Parts: sequence; C-alpha cells; structure tokens
Amino acid sequence: MIDQEKIKTAVISIIEAIGDDPFREGLVDTPRRIAEMYADIFGGIHEDPEEHLKIGFEEGHQEMVIAKDIPFYAMCEHHFLPFHGTAHIGYIPNGRVVGVSKLSRIVEVFARRPQLQERLTTQVADTMVKVLQPKGVAVIVEAEHLCMTMRGIRKPGSKMVTSAMRGLLRERAATRAEFLTLIDHR
Repeated sequence: MIDQEKIKTAVISIIEAIGDDPFREGLVDTPRRIAEMYADIFGGIHEDPEEHLKIGFEEGHQEMVIAKDIPFYAMCEHHFLPFHGTAHIGYIPNGRVVGVSKLSRIVEVFARRPQLQERLTTQVADTMVKVLQPKGVAVIVEAEHLCMTMRGIRKPGSKMVTSAMRGLLRERAATRAEFLTLIDHR
C-alpha cells in the first residue's frame, strides 16, 4: 500500500528545501495532489502482471500474434522523471492465446513502478514466456526520457529503443524479420 501521508510530508520538505512556502495559495494542495498522483503512477508495484495472462483460450493458433503501438508512461527510477513511448509485443503461441488487452495490461503494470526501460522490456518478455510458454516472444520498447530532454543533455525528440527476443524470435532471423516488418520498425 502506498503511504500518501508520508508522500505529503516529503513534498512539504521538498518545497521548503527549494526555498518556497508550501502553505502559500498556489502550493497548499500540491502535497496532496502529488501523493494522489504517486498512488496512481506507482500502482503497478502492488499488482501481479501474471494475473492478466492467466485467462486465455486454447485455440491451437501457432502463428504470430502482435499488439503494436501500445502507449505507456513510466517513471525513471534514477531521476523520478517520466519516460513515455510505445511498446510492441509479438508472440508465437503454443496453441494458447490471450486477449489483446492483456498484452497492454502487462505493459501498464510494469510501467507503473519505478522503472528502467531495459528492465521494463525484459520483464514483459519474461512474463510472457513464464505464463504463456509460447514458442517465441518479441518485445520492442521505444521511449523519450524527460531526464534527457528537459534536463541534463537536453535533446528533445531523441528516443531510446530496447528489445527482448525469446525462443523462435531470437533463434530465427526470418521470424524476427517478420515481426519487425509487421510492426513497421525500420
């Protein structure tokens, strides 16, 4: 459970530390708003992503299934600044399929934790493998990091791309190329 009272107290301390008055009109409700926001954006800490993949269907389908352009917002654990972008997930079922919304949901659960893009990518792929036991999985995540665009080197528009390939999508170049073509990734 997220302790919103502790967050409020911490935000008051931060406002004071930067030299402002946490009780002036424009800031008086900021600690509460930030505490509520953190409860929302870090809600994935208390959620099990595997639960979303447990309801599936034995369809005998053994061709590639892809959910692409899944938007997400995450909070970088290094600076507590957002990074946001899209995830593309492909898998080759071993007969069992899940609803397409389930793929978006596991991205959401992992994105709603203090996170690194590399870990997010790996966690989605490894969870798919563990729960669905498919013949192969591919995950590509593209994101813009505000720690790089609004501070630091300040390069807006730059994106980081990470990938995780498992099973047939790692072993077979033609299968991997099919996935990349279908998500229109150049």
